[in-house]
Amino acid sequence: MSTTDHELEETIARMKEPLSLCLDQISKRIVGQKGMIEGILMGVLASGHVLLEGVPGLAKTLVVKTVADVIDARFKRIQFTPDLLPADLIGTMIYKQQTGEFIPRKGPIFANIILADEINRAPAKVQSALLEAMQEKQVTIGDTTFPLEEPFFVLATQNPIEQEGTYPLPEAQLDRFLLKINVTYPAFEEEVKILQLMGIESDIPVEKILDKDGIRNFKNVINGIAIDERICEYIVALVSASREKNRARANFIRFIEYGASPRASLYLFRCSKIRAFFEGRAFVIPEDVKACAPMVLRHRIILNYEAESEGITTDDVISDILNFVHVP
Repeated sequence: MSTTDHELEETIARMKEPLSLCLDQISKRIVGQKGMIEGILMGVLASGHVLLEGVPGLAKTLVVKTVADVIDARFKRIQFTPDLLPADLIGTMIYKQQTGEFIPRKGPIFANIILADEINRAPAKVQSALLEAMQEKQVTIGDTTFPLEEPFFVLATQNPIEQEGTYPLPEAQLDRFLLKINVTYPAFEEEVKILQLMGIESDIPVEKILDKDGIRNFKNVINGIAIDERICEYIVALVSASREKNRARANFIRFIEYGASPRASLYLFRCSKIRAFFEGRAFVIPEDVKACAPMVLRHRIILNYEAESEGITTDDVISDILNFVHVP
């Protein structure tokens, strides 16, 4: 092992402490849901947006609010409703009578962490306004474009599409999310702990652990984590296996209407390095890629009617892809 590799491993071991402190603070309010918490932290460290999907009552909003509370950054919660307007999100121009000029009044999107609560309850115009902020990290009000301050990431919650009063998110917007995390019901023992923890109405305080400089330091360390060329080829092979050019090679391809784009390869690359960091390693292994693949791919692979008629889910197809592609 070179001196540089040894120093990186020591740095990772040292930075595991603030990460553990974050998880300890979050666990004061949240029981279980380890995958959801790590996914949100992964989004924070990758400067990517995260979509949480699950039925109401699974603590999606509470988790996002708690993560925001342990990070020293500006936080805004936006409740998405069918009557929400783009101006309610990004702001608008107002007339200042004293000077006879129009000046911008900035909306809640001008923050570091945005909780877009029940994002699929808002109509298409609002989704379009949010799309520019998510992709370009800027907002246009009138004729003026305003950059959004770093770090900026959207943590969105979504009820399943079959719930009443929801709108499907456009594929272009779904693709802007780094991860899509399915939030499931807690285990029996976890739900008992939830009653003991949250049965009495009280606001459990948490401490701020990370600031903007701390997030930047995490990113610098993660950028230095090694990823072998064979792992890169494995990532591309997984993503490309979902595309039409492989139609004759695997049975699962007949269920796919549209495969994942190169953006999926890029995000899987980034998330695999962060997962290696979470595990305390200075290098990426195939298990890191496998662990991140469902979260990165499940909203980027679009299934057809044949899959729906046979009860095949996107996660089923991703599992088949992981079994199909040779592991280096």
